[in-house]
Amino acid sequence: MAKATYACVECGYRTPKPLGRCPSCGSWESFQEVAPAPASRRAKPSPLPLLALSQVDEAEERRFSSGLSEVDRVLGGGFVTGEVVLLGGEPGVGKSTLLLEMAKRMPQRVYYVAGEESPAQIKLRAQRLGVKDLLLVRETRLEPLLALLEEDPPEVLFVDSVQTLEAGGSPGSLVAVREATSALVRFAKESGAAVVLVGHVTKEGVVAGPKSVEHAVDATLYLETAGPYRVLRSAKNRFGPVGEIGVFRMEEAGLLEVENPSEAFLKERPLGVPGSAVALALAGERALALEVQALAAKTPFPAPRRVVQGLDSRRVDVVLAVLERRLGLPLANLDIYVNLAGGLKVQDPGLDLAVALAVYSAVVGRPLPADLALVGEVGLAGEVRRVAGLERRLREGERAGFGRFLHPGNLKRLQEAVEAYLA
Repeated sequence: MAKATYACVECGYRTPKPLGRCPSCGSWESFQEVAPAPASRRAKPSPLPLLALSQVDEAEERRFSSGLSEVDRVLGGGFVTGEVVLLGGEPGVGKSTLLLEMAKRMPQRVYYVAGEESPAQIKLRAQRLGVKDLLLVRETRLEPLLALLEEDPPEVLFVDSVQTLEAGGSPGSLVAVREATSALVRFAKESGAAVVLVGHVTKEGVVAGPKSVEHAVDATLYLETAGPYRVLRSAKNRFGPVGEIGVFRMEEAGLLEVENPSEAFLKERPLGVPGSAVALALAGERALALEVQALAAKTPFPAPRRVVQGLDSRRVDVVLAVLERRLGLPLANLDIYVNLAGGLKVQDPGLDLAVALAVYSAVVGRPLPADLALVGEVGLAGEVRRVAGLERRLREGERAGFGRFLHPGNLKRLQEAVEAYLA
């Protein structure tokens, strides 16, 4: 006779005897007895037949628009039928608002699983955003929810949020999040419905729950704050580019798309000020003109400070070392502050040249020309190296109104740029 086992309701860890503290997730008094399944003779399952790639119907991967061009850009052209998207973000950043904005514009049949707000609260927000009608689902128990969806499947399903679903454990536990995600992924693949799961984030900024959740979904998107704007960024995408961004502006009427992000982020750029340089960056497939700011101040500390915001701090350290060693710029007694204006976070080696000239400009006190845009990676020998998407970056610079450019096509060494504009 099989013996009963004990399982943690938070993470699913099993043990032959109850424990006070779960060794897997650290929860206290979380073990419950699990009765053994009765032995039965089950019929041997019949496997599905093999499928040749040439027999796969391409229509199964057709796309349809989310109703927002910025979301379509991040997704790689819109939703794919049967796709599961995980949407994460800080509380209050606008995840639910983004779902309602899509639901307002999509002609497809949309179900909205409301686990965090009452129907009255959702209706108030929907009226403010101009949403005329919406099919709300208040069921948060997984089994009844799946029964409802299978009986009358939608074309698009929004779940706000996956942490509120009850599935094999208390809502929000590792077991519940994993089981709910797996079940909704199976439903999406079988029915062809596009599913968007809203996920809470931890204090580190990643989606809460087991890592297997991010592996199971087709795309992981994060909605972030960048000053007065909201930036939708793809961290994983099986059907499009990774790192692509969409920019929105939060207004009283909802999330409004920003058609020209370069103009928006350069709107408050000061002219004729030392330490300011315009970089032509690449975020995913999108070229942007962004301002890099630098400030140098005499340090009162034995070890000077290096403060970086919005950029890769290690790349900035390399650029500072090149400035000091190859160009002889004295930085040993200076605190250096480098900031990507606008609140964006961009990891792009093509920003090196702008960082270098912004820091040099701040130290010597001479401004760069207002119509100069920069792009290029700085090597350890002081050379300027080529970067991906150069033509796309230069076209964006021309569209933003810049007349002069420094890039690897017309610049070989960092010293040449300094002599031309800051000597």
